Amino acid sequence: MEYANLSVDEIQQQLAEIESSKAELKRALEVRRQEAKSDVAQQIRGLIAQYGYELEDILPLVESKRRRAVGSVRRSPTGGRQYTRYVDPENGDNVYVRGVLPGWMKQKMAEQGYDPSSKTDREAFKSSYLQAVDA
Repeated sequence: MEYANLSVDEIQQQLAEIESSKAELKRALEVRRQEAKSDVAQQIRGLIAQYGYELEDILPLVESKRRRAVGSVRRSPTGGRQYTRYVDPENGDNVYVRGVLPGWMKQKMAEQGYDPSSKTDREAFKSSYLQAVDA
């Protein structure tokens, strides 16, 4: 498609359609991944049964020793709090969670006409430019 001949509104409409398609694809990918996990789990159960064992006999041998340690408690580094992760749609390696703004984010904000020192501008930039991903 030739983008040079499109108006600003037409380009924005194209971007909106692409974002919608991207969101649908992500949902479909997650569904397929869950289905694949279920298939693998079923195959493993079948193998365990085929050899005459119970799942409870084999599962501790599959899990890491660290997880099996008696009395071990797994704590998240944030003390159980979940923070929204913001991902740069142009580069998935650029992620912002909270705290000091990374250089890539300051640069993108300046390019888009936002002031990184303004909380209002930061919130507007996050909602309009970055993709929010649940932690």
